[in-house]
Amino acid sequence: MPSPSIPPIEEVPLSTAAAAIDAAPRVALACHVSPDGDALGSMLGLFHVLRAAGRDVVASFPPPFIVAAHYRELPGLDLLVAPEHFPEEPDVMVTFDCGSLGRLGDLERSAKAARELIVIDHHISNDRYGTINLVEPDAAASGWVVLRLIDELGLPLNRDAAVALYAALVCDTGRFQYETTTPAVFDMARRLTEFEVPVSRLSRTLFEEHRFAYLRLLGDALGSAELVREQRFVWTAITQEMLQRHEVEMEEVEGLIDILRRAAEAEVTCVLKEERDGTVRVSLRSLGDVDVCRIAEAHGGGGHRFAAGFSSDLPIADVVARVRAAL
Repeated sequence: MPSPSIPPIEEVPLSTAAAAIDAAPRVALACHVSPDGDALGSMLGLFHVLRAAGRDVVASFPPPFIVAAHYRELPGLDLLVAPEHFPEEPDVMVTFDCGSLGRLGDLERSAKAARELIVIDHHISNDRYGTINLVEPDAAASGWVVLRLIDELGLPLNRDAAVALYAALVCDTGRFQYETTTPAVFDMARRLTEFEVPVSRLSRTLFEEHRFAYLRLLGDALGSAELVREQRFVWTAITQEMLQRHEVEMEEVEGLIDILRRAAEAEVTCVLKEERDGTVRVSLRSLGDVDVCRIAEAHGGGGHRFAAGFSSDLPIADVVARVRAAL
């Protein structure tokens, strides 16, 4: 857990981060491994603003350097550089939606070597590993913090940045369904959609469109889901065997937990994903009565009260037993 003496974003002026970016001859941007919509959208939002201002800016994320198909509408994916071409000793490096150095994978070395490391995040479990930490746990998304930084830089928004930041916002608010959805969130959405964001098309590609092969895998995953009534807990697992049998990539199953959490009997929902190396990646969701961040932190992960995750080297059955014990 971060020290209570670490100042919140209100006590770390955005001007400090803006000044560091203004003074940098080149700015290197990175988000966490296997990036989600908030991570990609936040990073691309700042990328497009800096690029349009004529700044030397580069953006990437760690291997596997693969973007899930449902993020294909985000502008600028073709401008990302492969992680092996990311600056080894950045003058200024900015990370997005990344709670710890370990989540940067191969780019952790660059982060440690950066002269100035700016951390942009909204997870309460963030390690505050930067020289400048813009961590706002009450923010609905990291994209919210990025927009505040853009305003502090005095740079204009453009359509590409608006589309990216809108994706960040809708992904981390569950299309404006989660408790973090406030009037300020709708104000941000209004501001972004003034740039002709393709709301309908973006919503379909981000949340609704899947290959038929995924739907077949989904049937298996839901068919094997288990409900523990006394704990109001529902879980399922995606194994490598299931992925291979249905010819589906792991990136395609990211939204599975949002389907599973529809179970009326469940307060806490869990999806376990078996990676190629045998590691089990765990995603947790809560309706709010249970703080799943505490469970994730106890196992080396993080997140926030309603959504958190961690990884484990244990077999799936053992991981489930530990989550149930924590509940």
